Amino acid sequence: MSSTESPAFNPIASTDSVVRTDAIESLNISLRKVIKTKSSFPNDDALKKILYLALKNIEKKWTMPVQNWSGAINQFLILSGNRVPLEH
Repeated sequence: MSSTESPAFNPIASTDSVVRTDAIESLNISLRKVIKTKSSFPNDDALKKILYLALKNIEKKWTMPVQNWSGAINQFLILSGNRVPLEH
């Protein structure tokens, strides 16, 4: 392939990235709503607790399984030890 040619367009890869971007943006919007309703937090732990509880509520609305969740949960376990609840 020459330097002027572009790689072939892959519509499936583009759709996957849009779906992921929409999911991430939806999560960000939901978390921002929670943070905006309470404008100040006494410390970092209070913010972490609010975000954790918000994520638990947001998670109830998810209907599609999370791709590569086992890899993500393994990373959480490495970083946080046994503080990560393994309910599922």
